[in-house]
Amino acid sequence: MKAKVYVTIKQNVLDPQGNAVQGALHTLGFNEVSKVRIGKYMELDLDTNDRAQAEEKLKVMCEKLLANTVVEDYRFELED
Repeated sequence: MKAKVYVTIKQNVLDPQGNAVQGALHTLGFNEVSKVRIGKYMELDLDTNDRAQAEEKLKVMCEKLLANTVVEDYRFELED
């Protein structure tokens, strides 16, 4: 199975990197951009055909390593 993991900063947490990218876009003339939030995207290949087990393992991976759940949210998708 292939897992796609998306990690984003929680909405109530400041995103200085997103603000820097927004400022750079404005400098380049893209003034229509009103907000930028930066995140992470990961693809993982899992050696299992058990969808429920894969979902449980992914949840543990995200909470222990892939996302800082204090300031980040995560979601994932599984493909067979």
